[in-house]
This record gives sequence, C-alpha cells and structure tokens, in this order.
Amino acid sequence: MPFLRQFFSHRLIWLALLVSLGIGALFARSIWTIRNDEWNYAVQTNSNLVQTLEQGLGWVLDSFDKSLEGVAREVSRPEVWALSPDLRARVVFDNSLRARGAGDVLVLDARGNIVLDSGSLTPRKVNLSDRDYFLAFKVDGHQALFIGKPVPSRITGLNILPLSRAYYHADGSFAGVVVGAVRLSYFNELFGSLDMGANSGVNLFRRDGTVISRFPYGDADVGKTIAGSPNLERFQKEVNGAFVGKAAIDGVTRLYAFRQVGEFPLIVNVAQATDTILAKWYRSALWLGGFALLLMAACLGLAMLFVRELILRQQVAAQLSEAEHDVRTILNNMPSMIGYWDAQLLNRFANKSLFEWFGMEPERLRGMHFSELVGLDRFAVSKPFLERALQGESQLFESTLLDVHGASHHMIVSYVPDTEGDAVRGIFVQTTDISDRKRMEDELFDEKERVRLTLQSIGDAVVCSDARGYVTYLNPAAERLTGWQAFDAAGHNVDDVVCLRSPDNDALLPSPLRAAILRGAAMEAMRGVVVHRGSGKRFQVEETASPITDRHGAVNGAVAVLRDVTEAVAMAERMAHLAQYDALTDLPNRVLLHDRAQLAIAQARRDSKSLAVMYLDLDGFKEVNDRLGHDVGDLLLVQFAQRLKAAVRASDTVCRQGGDEFVVLLPGLDGAEPACGVARKILASCDAPFDLGGQLVRVGLSGGIALFPQHGDTFDALSRHADSAMYAAKRGGRMRFMLYRGPDADPVAVLPEVAVSAGEADG
Repeated sequence: MPFLRQFFSHRLIWLALLVSLGIGALFARSIWTIRNDEWNYAVQTNSNLVQTLEQGLGWVLDSFDKSLEGVAREVSRPEVWALSPDLRARVVFDNSLRARGAGDVLVLDARGNIVLDSGSLTPRKVNLSDRDYFLAFKVDGHQALFIGKPVPSRITGLNILPLSRAYYHADGSFAGVVVGAVRLSYFNELFGSLDMGANSGVNLFRRDGTVISRFPYGDADVGKTIAGSPNLERFQKEVNGAFVGKAAIDGVTRLYAFRQVGEFPLIVNVAQATDTILAKWYRSALWLGGFALLLMAACLGLAMLFVRELILRQQVAAQLSEAEHDVRTILNNMPSMIGYWDAQLLNRFANKSLFEWFGMEPERLRGMHFSELVGLDRFAVSKPFLERALQGESQLFESTLLDVHGASHHMIVSYVPDTEGDAVRGIFVQTTDISDRKRMEDELFDEKERVRLTLQSIGDAVVCSDARGYVTYLNPAAERLTGWQAFDAAGHNVDDVVCLRSPDNDALLPSPLRAAILRGAAMEAMRGVVVHRGSGKRFQVEETASPITDRHGAVNGAVAVLRDVTEAVAMAERMAHLAQYDALTDLPNRVLLHDRAQLAIAQARRDSKSLAVMYLDLDGFKEVNDRLGHDVGDLLLVQFAQRLKAAVRASDTVCRQGGDEFVVLLPGLDGAEPACGVARKILASCDAPFDLGGQLVRVGLSGGIALFPQHGDTFDALSRHADSAMYAAKRGGRMRFMLYRGPDADPVAVLPEVAVSAGEADG
C-alpha cells in the first residue's frame, strides 16, 4: 500500500492520464469531423444531382406540354376537321411531338373515343372515358395540363405516364381531350447512369404521393401511394430541400434531396441510404478509434514504467546515503570509469568499471603509473591535460579508447584536481563511454539533414518564423513563389516576405502565420494572392499555418505552408464558364439566359422600356445532319451562331436553346419596330450560303417574336408566346419572322410579303 500511494502521488501519472484523455478527445473530434465532412459532401452532391434531374425533367415535360397545347389549339378549330385525314394529321401532329420517351398522341372526343391518332391515320378503336385524366376534364372541369396516374397503355401494354389537355368547341363547351404519354422506361433510362450504393436511388412522385418511378427498384411500386407519410408531407410543404427520413415503402432510413419539377405537380428526389453514405466513415472510425485506444494505453504504460523506475532509483539513492562505506558501492555501480591518481600519477583508487575495462585485478592496478595503464602512445596524448590538471586546472575533453577486447569507444574524460590549499595532491579521473550518445548525435544530424532535404524537395512553399514573426527559413518552393532568397529573408518580418492579398479586391489579408502564433493553434486554409517580389507575377495560394511549441507547450515559432492553386482556380473559372455557356457554340445557355432575362425585365420596368424575346429554328437542319453527318451539322450551328451574334447588339443575348433552336433577348427597346429590324438583319444574314467544309449549303430559318410588356410580364410567358409565333412562321411558309399579337389574334409577319416570298425561295 505505501508503494501504491507513492506511485500515484507522482504528477507524471496524472499528466499521462490527461495526455491520454487529450489523445482520445483529439481522435474523437477528428472522427466526428470526418463524419460531418462525409455527410456534408453527400448533402451537397445529392442536392446538385436532384437539381440537374429536375431541370432536365422540367424541360422535357414543358416541351411536351407545349406540343399538347399546340395539338389542342389545332383540333379546337373547325376548319381542321374539314381537312383530309392525311393533311389533318400533318397539321395537328407536328414534328415537335417527337421527343425521347414520348409515345403516341391521341385525340379523344367527348365520349372518350379516339378520333385522331399520331401513330396511325386510322384511329385505333379504344375508349378511354374511364381514365382519371378524362374524368378530371369532363367531370371536374380541370383546366391546363393534367398529369394522370401511371397506368399500362391499352394500346401498347407498356407502363406510361399520361399527360393531357382538354379542347373545347367554339361555344366553350367540352369537346374532348388531347392525351400524350411518357413511357416509364424513359425515366429508368434517364436515371440508369446513377450508382448511389445499396438501398439508394431516384424516385419520382406525383404531388399526391403516387409513385411514378423508383430506380433501381423496378416497376413493382409504380402506382402505389405514400399519401399521409411524414416524408410526403415534408415534400409537399417545403417544395425543395434535403432531410433524413424513413421510407414509407421499405422502411429504410435515407438522406432525401428533393425538388418539385418546374411548375408541374411532380416531385423528384435522390434518396441515398444513410448507411451507404457513412459506410466509409464507419471503417475509418473503427481504425482511428482502435489506434487512439492503443496510443492511450501506450502512454499510460510508459508513464507507469518510468515512474516505477524513478521510484526504484530514489530508494537506491536513499540506501546508499545511509552510510559512508556505501560510497564504494555507488562508485562501482557508476557507468563511468572512476579513479584517483596522486601527484606522481600513481593509482590510489579505481572503481569496478575501470577494472573491467582494462581487465585487471584491483591489487595489480593499485600503485600503477598512469602510463603503464594506458600505454605510452595514449599517455603522450593525455600528458598535456594531466600537466594542466596538476597545475590546478580542471580538464574536460573527448578521446577514443580501446577496451580489453580491442574495441574502440568514444569517451568523455574529466580531470578534476584534488587541492589542499594551493597544493594539488592528486587528480580525480572520470571516463565515461559516450559512444551511444555520439551515435545518437550522428543519427540526429542525419535526421536533420533528411528533414532539410525533404523541405527543399516538396512542391509546396514552406515558411518558418520565430515567436516574434521574423522569418527563419524558406524552402526553394517558397523562394520561387515569393521572390525572396532564404538568406535575404532571414530576420525579416513575415508580413514583408509573405504578403497575402484578397483575390477579389487586392486588399491585404491578415497573416495566418501570425494568427497561429497569437492563438497557439493551427489555422485553417486561407485563399489569397502572393505577388512575386521581382517579376510582379501573381500566384493564387492556399496558406495554412501551425504553431511550433516546446515540450512545455510554449509557442516558440510557427510554420506556414503555401500551396500554389493558380491552375486549380483557373480550372474552376473554366468550369464555371462551361456551366453557363453552350459547349459547342460558346453561346449563353438556358440558365444564363434566364438570369439575364430576369434582370432585363426588371430594368425595363424601371425605365418604362420594352424588350423582345425571339425564338429561332433552322429550316432544313435535320436534312443537313442526315445527309452530311453530325460533324457538319455542328459546324453549321457554330457558323449560324456567329452570324446571329454579328446581327445583334453587344448588349443583346443570343442563346442556344438546344438542337437547332436559338433564343435572342433584346433589352432596352422603344417598341416593336427595333425588334423587327433585328429580325430583318437575322434573315438577311442567312442569305449567303454556309461553307461547311468546302460544301456550300443554304439554310433558312423561322422565328417568332414576343414583346414585354405587351405580350407577357414574365420570361416564361414571353418564351411561350415567341415559341408559338415561331411555329406559326413554320406553318406559314418558313424563312420568316412572326410577331405575336395575343391569344385571340394570329401572329403577323414581320417582313413585307415580297421579302417573305424571297426568303421562302431561298429556303
């Protein structure tokens, strides 16, 4: 018990406990940080993915809806029904109805019978009056687009998602339904490139909870409903976002990232199982936790061994001090060779180590002259030190000495005069074998050299400073980055050598290295710009800094690491450009067009100005693609884009909508005439043939124009009306622009009739 009380009274044991707890806390924080990083990455990735899916689905469904709207408008006209079946089918079922994943479009009469069929001139004999979409229009009086429940097609037998619109007689009474279908297999193809791990996938629901598609789980759940489940209530309430919930269908807990598909009553979500997200983290946590426990146990074990050894040494020292006769025991247990030689250099005393070193008995050594013990050669080396010691000067020097086996050892030798008054009676000689220490010094030098070479060879810049923030070291990468030489930078303020500036406004940023010194903690990476001292070249860098502490925790310096991220930043800017511009023509894409349109509309409201939205479509582009190949078709699109940009102002926006369809945004107009003038310039730009790899090809275009605020106060409304006018231009003969005049009036041609005829002839 006394031993245990003494053992645990040592502060080293308690310090070891605190260090062990600190190690455990550090590893626990690291493990938790890794988990948060994994989770945040999954949330961001899934949110980006669901946004991409939502935009793609919204564009497809919006295009399909516009096609259905056009069919409904045509079949509402009595003169269409007076046409021959072949001509009526070509008028009603435009090529715009052909979209990936889309099935046939059917026109139903008021009794639900098929009267027009895009797949056959002779309508198929099927009655669809019991379908939910038919009842929604006929019984409930539903307006606009209706998305029905997913059902097997009575014509093809395939699972489909019906999309429908009603059409009416001239007196406003219900005339029937135009219904199209998207094959459910299309959604599986769309989602098929995704691999999100076990129990994870992509789901598409109607807003009322009806399952449309669950990939990769097959079609077993199609048509089921999750109405009333907490997940659906959250989908309906928040429209878009991310949360963790348990699936109502299979009970698996997942991370849901969801969005409503455009303005449609559909919700798409990316559902990744939480176990899949954290699987890698579970393995890392297991390994790191085990390693932390091992370190904690090792720390405590080493501390206990050290304290135990310390206690034993204290007990031995206490016993040796009890009596004077124990002095010899102490000397004999000393690791050094200890002896006493009188003024004539005759031995008077030697400890056990000295006897063993020279391999002789104590009786023989006593009275022996120093030269007889070490030999004449060694004596000649030691004689100057002995003479000075006999004159009363203590001597300390290093030397090499052979043991009884002939092995050479590195020794540190001490000669201490034994004085009585002014007279020297003899010399205490202590010789200690420091071969191990010498070896460790050599190894330490080698290690220091390796560290130096490592710092010189790494690609990142390394800057070291003392506790006052003055530079003590630069590696070659830091010299190249800052323009300072290591010898020139030494002793300078670190803010003079590494001056970090904001990449946005070139303002000076606080030094992470000084912050690490002041706070005594590592600083997170800070992005900034470093200007080369000599050339003025600017480098984008990420700087991290950590304090250098001694064994007592006091900060005696800091080290900063600067990573050159100039190329990475340039790549990020390139990727940001690609996210907003078409890869083929380098024109703004739909996302950038939408942003610019919102700003232009807001500016037009403030300035009481007008703006125009033009939809353009190349006439005969498909024939060029089919006859000359897609590469030539791409070249045609690029040349047409260049002519478009040359025909408009620098403040206008030309966007490639997709395929051979383009959109032009004309802000800051004073009415319709400036827009019509631009339309004439665009038509004139197509007069000259296109040189496509040595082949001259003439291609026409059809376009539609809608004006703000006359034809709509939102970009979506203007886009629909311009698109409608464009299709009117195609039906009216092509190679012309049509100006939208409202829902109750036909679009009007922009150019005089003579110009239109000439354009048709060229096309």
